[in-house]
Amino acid sequence: MRVLIVNTSECIGGAAIAASRLMQALRRNGVKAKMLVRDKQTDRLTVLSVGSSWTQPFKFLWERLCIFVANNFSRKGLFQVDIANIGFDIVKHPEFERADVVHLHWINQGFVSLNTLERVVRSGKKVVVTLHDQWYFTGVCHYSGDCVKYMDVCRECGLLGGGLLGDLSQRVFLRKQQIYSGARITFVGCSRWMADMARKSSLARGLRVVDIPNAIDTDFFCVRDKMQSREELCLPKDMYLLLFGCQRITDERKGFDLLAEALQLMKQRDEQLAKKVALVVVGGDADRVRSKVPFRMFSVSYVSDPKRMVQLYNAVDLYVTPSLQDNLPNTIMESMACGTPCVGFRVGGIPEMIDHRENGYVAEYKDAGDFADGIVWALNADYDRLSECARRKVMDTYSESAVARKYMEVYEN
Repeated sequence: MRVLIVNTSECIGGAAIAASRLMQALRRNGVKAKMLVRDKQTDRLTVLSVGSSWTQPFKFLWERLCIFVANNFSRKGLFQVDIANIGFDIVKHPEFERADVVHLHWINQGFVSLNTLERVVRSGKKVVVTLHDQWYFTGVCHYSGDCVKYMDVCRECGLLGGGLLGDLSQRVFLRKQQIYSGARITFVGCSRWMADMARKSSLARGLRVVDIPNAIDTDFFCVRDKMQSREELCLPKDMYLLLFGCQRITDERKGFDLLAEALQLMKQRDEQLAKKVALVVVGGDADRVRSKVPFRMFSVSYVSDPKRMVQLYNAVDLYVTPSLQDNLPNTIMESMACGTPCVGFRVGGIPEMIDHRENGYVAEYKDAGDFADGIVWALNADYDRLSECARRKVMDTYSESAVARKYMEVYEN
């Protein structure tokens, strides 16, 4: 069986990392899997590019310009939506022709257009779509927030101003409806939460929807000596270290302000404990949030080297993730695989990953006080037991062999 995994990027972004890991997991379990991308970052022979073209940046800019005009020339929400009005014709690629299964992941920002998506669906290939966000079953948005219009028909999108190009959200929604009509597609939610939302969308009516988590290499992401990791990273050995990381810290969806509020509450409640706690922040714009943190803070620019991330996970005591919307965060999985417990909100797929008071703490949604309680609880709990349970959860649920087997069943059916 030949499987072609399609994603905009090879290894930048959560979807790219998940897609790349799936390819590796499938190959290690006997499947001839390759990856087709627009942005290739390594020299791996199993990852193919659609080819460099002078038009590539213009495809991306054209889509953004159309969204900009549709949004009454406002930048608000410019990267929260995609209209897929232009892209590359991946159907013509030789590897597409050889594939038995075409497995689509995150294909936005000028990579695969709706017209090409229709050609993929009508090609006669088995088509599987992994839902890293909601885009495939909404009109234009990646995360709908409190909006549930996608259950019927998207229209008058709150992320667009309804400018010169009319109601883009409704137009794209109806186009997707046309593409999916009579199609043989299997949607795969990375979490039960995402799969449940997909089932409620009128776009998925009549289509198969299952949930399979992302895979992780548990031999690579593993437990290492904490003090040695701190020494290698020049981090203090005599403090409790919390880790927060994301590509763009100022992204409101990542919830950093709520984390800062929780840390302020910790300091107010226990001044002595606060003196023993420090925050390690990984990601772009890290220094811009320093003034909001009441504790000692260490900033690290965005880390693309997974070996460095393994060091960081092992160096800290807790990974804190105050995300307000998230599917199945790779960072939680990576942290737990390294034996580092996590604290997060009860939202998205996070409660599926963190078992409350077993391998971490799940705080009530947007409750900074409960989040602070969770951090304090985890720091005072039986840490060795927490660490062991976190690692075991990943081994049982997210190992490459377990995830590959589930996908192979989907491909066969």
